[in-house]
Amino acid sequence: MSQIPATLQYTKEHEYVAGDADADIVTIGITDYAQGELGDIVYLDLPKVGASFADHAVFGTIEAVKAVSELYSPLAGEVVEVNALLDAEPALVNTDPFGDGWMIKLKVADKSARAALMSADAYKSLLGE
Repeated sequence: MSQIPATLQYTKEHEYVAGDADADIVTIGITDYAQGELGDIVYLDLPKVGASFADHAVFGTIEAVKAVSELYSPLAGEVVEVNALLDAEPALVNTDPFGDGWMIKLKVADKSARAALMSADAYKSLLGE
């Protein structure tokens, strides 16, 4: 059974959004379920600070021993920080996806768009948990 923190919001593509509902800047990463399905993460291709993305646009890729997957931005906005720890230690996504394994911080273009994200209970239902 995957960890699904109640304080986060989720997408059907298995990204999470952390930050207060009225926050201008949110933290984005992949869920515990997603990292478990991918297996050992060996490389991430993440955007540079200043890059802007539309809602659900691809913002990078994640490479595991058994697969390469695209990463989707849950919200439209501009990247204000990228987790530099992942360059040297991509496995942090496996060991601490909701902590040191976060990927980007995004300045949200439209905070009201967060209403379309899933709650922890809705995400559990999606996973069948």
